[in-house]
Amino acid sequence: MTESRFTFPQWTNLALPAAIVIGMTAPLYMAIVVAYGFSPQATDVGYMPEQPIPFSHQMHAGELGLDCRYCHNTVEYTQHAAIPPTETCMNCHAQIHPQSDKIQPLFESYETGMPIEWVRVHDLPQYSYFNHSAHVTRGVSCVSCHGRVDTMEVVYQHEPLSMGWCLECHRDPDPHIRNPDLVTQLEWGLDMSAAERLENSALWRTHNDLQPSEDCSTCHR
Repeated sequence: MTESRFTFPQWTNLALPAAIVIGMTAPLYMAIVVAYGFSPQATDVGYMPEQPIPFSHQMHAGELGLDCRYCHNTVEYTQHAAIPPTETCMNCHAQIHPQSDKIQPLFESYETGMPIEWVRVHDLPQYSYFNHSAHVTRGVSCVSCHGRVDTMEVVYQHEPLSMGWCLECHRDPDPHIRNPDLVTQLEWGLDMSAAERLENSALWRTHNDLQPSEDCSTCHR
């Protein structure tokens, strides 16, 4: 009997099982890659935009010890932490380093009345609701969400700010709770053990009767 010229090599018998395995695993692999690759942990953490004026939080909040609320003066009363207007900056810089080239855009803003176009670092999606005052007045420190900005020459996004990350805190708030009077003292607790901090946090959670909601409508309104 004459052998057909269309006979495939014997190794091709493995092609079908291999194709089945690849077909079954490839969608799962791609789902994992996309889920991580497009997650806030991968795309947002470390985001450090260039600002129109090179403002150093390390200098102002760290070395000089300015309270966060001096510039972000609505953080205790409203949903948003205000970006300081030019006049707030001029309270100091009308006398301090007024000739510096780095802050000339500040003087131009003051003279023209046009606000400085600061670039937002922490930008939540519009479908999510977050109220700064509800957190800071109950003892959630700035450091829990923004990191040690008092050590950052240039501020960057320290946490993913994702839904899962928020829910972790709502389910177990103790690691993030302190005396509300100390929320802007970013170095608070460094001289305490983890057990001491948790004990202190539990006291304030009980004192303020904190029961963070996990209902969808809390953040999606």
